[in-house]
Amino acid sequence: MHDYLLLNEPIAAYSRGDLNHVGNVLQLSPEDEGTLQKRLIDKVAAIVPYNENLFLFTAETVLVNKTGQVIERKPVKAYFYDENLPEVRKWKKAQNYIRMMYIPQGEFWMGTEDEEIERLVKKFGWDGFRSERPQHLVKVPAFYMSQTPITQAQWQAIAATAKIDIYLETNPSRFKGDELPVESVNWYEATEFCKRLSRETKREYRLPSEAEWEYACRAGTTTAFHFGETIRADLANYRGTETYADEPTGEYRRKTTPVGYFQVANAFGLYDMHGNVWEWCADTWHDNYDGAPTDGSAWMENGNDNPSPLRGSSWYDNPSLCRSAFRYDSSRRNDYFDYGFRVVCGAGRTL
Repeated sequence: MHDYLLLNEPIAAYSRGDLNHVGNVLQLSPEDEGTLQKRLIDKVAAIVPYNENLFLFTAETVLVNKTGQVIERKPVKAYFYDENLPEVRKWKKAQNYIRMMYIPQGEFWMGTEDEEIERLVKKFGWDGFRSERPQHLVKVPAFYMSQTPITQAQWQAIAATAKIDIYLETNPSRFKGDELPVESVNWYEATEFCKRLSRETKREYRLPSEAEWEYACRAGTTTAFHFGETIRADLANYRGTETYADEPTGEYRRKTTPVGYFQVANAFGLYDMHGNVWEWCADTWHDNYDGAPTDGSAWMENGNDNPSPLRGSSWYDNPSLCRSAFRYDSSRRNDYFDYGFRVVCGAGRTL
């Protein structure tokens, strides 16, 4: 369920019933209209420090134990704005905006502890988990991230606009559908999308840094997944016939699912952070975090064809690769049918 609150529209414009509803959403007791208005303004100012047209998003997130049992359900309250896109296909009812979720500033431990890495290497028989070390503290400024991976409808709206650096195929995906994530796009094409989106909207959009991606995925959690100790095939799209912990096996769908299909957000209001499609990050690939930035910025090196990181895993992969901390590298020119992306925008976002 979505409840909306336009934060910097004069609250006096709402009816008393609307004010009481908003008060209930923010867990305020019903009071006389004037006092409620003042308390709403104070409450909102404390949560969202930027002068933006933001709306309130409400949903539910779940916490599961290592057997996959849901042990807690929590309400999600997050803020967003919708970025309208060029209307190149008015005869269709496809989504013509990108929902951008507010990600508050904060700090987190990026990567994985050595002891846990060695457990993963032993259990799953793969040394690649060692790229998640050393675990290090990162401070991340506030930013906005698209609520879901970019969809095919969103991609087509921007791909139809004028070229900046490279040509974009309007319908590159193997699995077709407006609400499916765009896939089969490489790093350069994802970057071109961001540049065109920035030009069309006059706001600076880009790929997330690895630090931003992991911070947004975790949303305050320290467990392997933002869902908790493990993952389930009715919560995310991955190779559900394989297990991570002691959860039961589930469905292996063998294709992408519509974005937001499972309707279980993380605490920042983001969907599909685990599975569905791999998501490109802006950084140059590094084999570990020795010397990594601690300010949330992308870790870049000179050179045009360096590999870049991918995060989140996909419909094709085992659950151990879906972990919040898992990182994988690929040539920037690769455009496999499980490679997608999402976009971010700084909190000071106007060009």
